[in-house]
Amino acid sequence: MDSNYRFSADVADIDRDQVHRWISEQSYWAPGRSLARQDAAIDGSRNFGVYDTESNEQVAYARVVTDGVTFAWLCDVFVDPQVRGRGIGAVLIEGVLEEFEPLGLRRIALSTNDAHGLYSKSGFTALGIPETWMERIGNPSA
Repeated sequence: MDSNYRFSADVADIDRDQVHRWISEQSYWAPGRSLARQDAAIDGSRNFGVYDTESNEQVAYARVVTDGVTFAWLCDVFVDPQVRGRGIGAVLIEGVLEEFEPLGLRRIALSTNDAHGLYSKSGFTALGIPETWMERIGNPSA
């Protein structure tokens, strides 16, 4: 990533409307998510973004649900399609991981259908014992 972009962990920087459009209109994991639900997710999480330094427009987003002590769930990671391929996703993930490094979390988990290569560069691996993990699927628009 070049110096035309900056990472931020400041929730005040988040362009909530843009993030909502990305997640509700372009993501495969939460199509149709309401603005109220997205705002509640932002408010209940730690949020991160990458921004164009000239225009200050947000070009990427991620949020983390965590207890801040033992576990974190990295989710809603999205890079604007117009800037993909510039290393912005990698910088976003590395920035997030740097923010959490001082906490000494035992585990940071995520789920992805198509970005295994991006996450593996940052040390993520497939579940070591997947048969111990379970899930309960609830509201599909969540």
